[in-house]
Order: sequence, then C-alpha cells, then structure tokens
Amino acid sequence: MAIARVHLDASKCVTSGQCVLTAPEVFDQREEDGVGMVLTDTPAPELLDRVREAAAGCPAAAIRLLHQPSARVAGG
Repeated sequence: MAIARVHLDASKCVTSGQCVLTAPEVFDQREEDGVGMVLTDTPAPELLDRVREAAAGCPAAAIRLLHQPSARVAGG
C-alpha cells in the first residue's frame, strides 16, 4: 500500500490561498507573509481528492502529491 505525501514548495507560492480554501484540514498560510504551508504531510485517505484539487488549482503549481511505498512490518 502506498502512502500519499503532500509537498508544498514555499519558494513558488504566490499566496493566493486557494489551497486553504480547498483543503483547510491540510493547508494553512503563514500569518507573517501568507505563504502556504502543509499542516499534515500525510493526509487521511478521504482528503486526497481535495488535496489533488488544491494541487490542480494552485496558480503557481507549488503543490505536489507524492506516492511512496509504505514500509512493511516484519512478520506481518
């Protein structure tokens, strides 16, 4: 099973806030400059569609959703 990991490149962020409007459980903006930040880089599966929507709607293309294989538990 793969783990979805959210990455936001703060150097590309143009502070539009679309990510926060789309998925406030996953994204916020820094108070001092409005740059986006990730609240949880491994969101719950039920939030992944909204994260994808936030990534697609980001005017700076600063958000990526990466899929990584999960670690296998020994003996399991």
